[in-house]
Amino acid sequence: MLVLLILTNLLTMYIFTSPSFNLRPSPLGSKNHISLPLWESTTFLDELSSTKEQLSISHSLIAEMHKKLNSTNSFVEALLTELSSRHGGLTEKEKGSDPVKLLNAATSDEVMLVIGPHKLPLGYSPRMGSDEVYPPVGGACLRYQEELAKYMTYEVGGECPVDDVFAQRLMLKGCEPLPRRRCHPKTPTNYVEPTPFPKSLWTTPPDASIIWDPYTCKSYKCLIDRKKAPGYFDCKDCFDLDGREKSRWLFDNGGLDYGIDQVLKTRPHGTIRIGFDIGGGSGTFAARMKERNITIITSSMNLDGPFNSFIASRGLISIHVSVSQRLPFFDNTLDIVHSMHVLSNWIPDAMLEFTLYDIYRVLRPGGLFWLDHFFCLGSQLNQTYVPMLDRVGFRSLRWNAGMKLDRGIDKNEWYISALLEKPMT
Repeated sequence: MLVLLILTNLLTMYIFTSPSFNLRPSPLGSKNHISLPLWESTTFLDELSSTKEQLSISHSLIAEMHKKLNSTNSFVEALLTELSSRHGGLTEKEKGSDPVKLLNAATSDEVMLVIGPHKLPLGYSPRMGSDEVYPPVGGACLRYQEELAKYMTYEVGGECPVDDVFAQRLMLKGCEPLPRRRCHPKTPTNYVEPTPFPKSLWTTPPDASIIWDPYTCKSYKCLIDRKKAPGYFDCKDCFDLDGREKSRWLFDNGGLDYGIDQVLKTRPHGTIRIGFDIGGGSGTFAARMKERNITIITSSMNLDGPFNSFIASRGLISIHVSVSQRLPFFDNTLDIVHSMHVLSNWIPDAMLEFTLYDIYRVLRPGGLFWLDHFFCLGSQLNQTYVPMLDRVGFRSLRWNAGMKLDRGIDKNEWYISALLEKPMT
């Protein structure tokens, strides 16, 4: 604006001092009338119009800059207020500091070491796209500073606290993946070598193979017997390998219960090789597939029991992740994804849709998604979940729906079993 003002003044001075700017008597005889040659008058008006337009544009740009500046100031003030509420208030000096530096100052050295950047050696920067690498840590970890500090409080090189339950609660709050720790997990004092494969697939491991605290049960016999006990437990009877687990997925009743062999026959022989079981309980689905030379990775949380340890004792691969985490597989790589009960209407609709798209992502073209006993209310079936699956883009190879026999009549609860395919194109 200042430059335009100076240019306008210079232009005015040039016009009035130019020899071509003459004072002529007007045809009406007025001695004070100023007359310009026609071409100079037109040029002058064009320049004034151009200057006016540029001034208008400048005003608009300045107004937009003020708007963005006010928005930025509001964001910084909100961030500082949040930090102040979490850490007992800020001094006047701190209020003018960089919010990132304030966050760093409020975090322990061990936490900053695990979440901060690390310089790459020379020569690796072009390949990585940066000269620094950041360890992956759930962004929500930073929202729970006290819990994060507690989780990262330990003796470096010593024994980690026995805090599995606390760690899982932090994961379910969105702090996933958890940060790494420089300590050793507690190990059983009387550890017993695992049962050799393939006998391990159907053998209950010895109690001394894991640390039971802080679980309610202190033995596998307790976990097996709780199927008779009142109350709710996650996967109540799946530790009993001589009970219902022994017959799971072996028989196909033409309805909700699909058999593994019938599912595998929908693909050319030998093309189902690797896959993923979401919330796979004690690992029986992976065990059945292992008997057919198919490798299945099972995800599980240790809710109400040592599921991950039990799966591993059977000679199977388990990963400790929640259903909300992005699947740790590359695009178009898996032959099959299976889920029984875990993917159901207890998951918020938006989160479930993200999960379904992620399953679609990791499946190869022609890969299978086996949705096993998905439960929901009858009103949700056609209003919510059928349109959701259609949006994701799966093609249906098999679809069965039926009312839950235990309480479906009173609650209008239904099961869906479906075999879905990721299209080849």
